[in-house]
Amino acid sequence: MSGQSALLLARENLTDQALEGVVRANRYAPTTPMQVAAPVVPLRSDPDPNGEQVDQLLFGELFEVLEVNRGYAWGQARRDGYVGYADFTSLSEDVGDVTHWVGVLRTFAYAEPAIRSPATGPISLNALVMAVEESGPFTLARGLGWLPSAHIVPIGRAFVEPAAVIERFLGTPYLWGGRDSIGLDCSGLIQQALYACGRGCPRDTGLQQGLGAAVSRNALSRGDLVVWRGHVGMMIDNKRLAHANAYHMAVAVEPLAGAVRRIAQSGGGRPTAYRRP
Repeated sequence: MSGQSALLLARENLTDQALEGVVRANRYAPTTPMQVAAPVVPLRSDPDPNGEQVDQLLFGELFEVLEVNRGYAWGQARRDGYVGYADFTSLSEDVGDVTHWVGVLRTFAYAEPAIRSPATGPISLNALVMAVEESGPFTLARGLGWLPSAHIVPIGRAFVEPAAVIERFLGTPYLWGGRDSIGLDCSGLIQQALYACGRGCPRDTGLQQGLGAAVSRNALSRGDLVVWRGHVGMMIDNKRLAHANAYHMAVAVEPLAGAVRRIAQSGGGRPTAYRRP
């Protein structure tokens, strides 16, 4: 799930018009922006419900659609640049400006501003919403429902510490291609932590290796990244690593030395970079 090709909306027979003169193709066309209208939408490698999930789109994010075929939209996520196929029925052409983002691990949207009304969700951390009106402790989000006002944060305000965000995810199941509160992979975890702190972050481990500045292993501290070929985690302190991993099948914390030894023994090699994002 890495490589620059995942960030190019390009095929030989059809390519994003913005890439004309950069990528050779038989035909170029403009994209149409659409907004994610479901709590979470898988982004797949093929227009097939059994296609590999390469990423996820969260509610309110924009998806630049280039082609619709067999019920799937082929396009590019505006937030992290990833390319794939999304269920067309989960997207809306009615694009609106967002005013808030979900600032808790997960929440629910209610049909009415009352806790006993029917709920939709869960809606995950970093989902984007447009606040329309308030009623008591609830805020109406356009196209979604009534959210607890305490669970959303105005755009422009953010958390301070990525490691504290990662600690909220402890125990969350590992899911290839996932980046929501129900399941996520190693790079998805890092991306969500940095997003919640108001910082951009690429989707793939290989690109996350370029974040921030290099730091030596002996100088690692809370919030630093440890990167392998195809894997990444964040230090919780100077000795322990938090990461979404297939060994625990969850987001877990363990001594860095133990993780380095185990990953090397399993054929994953040794860390390729230590970064302070």
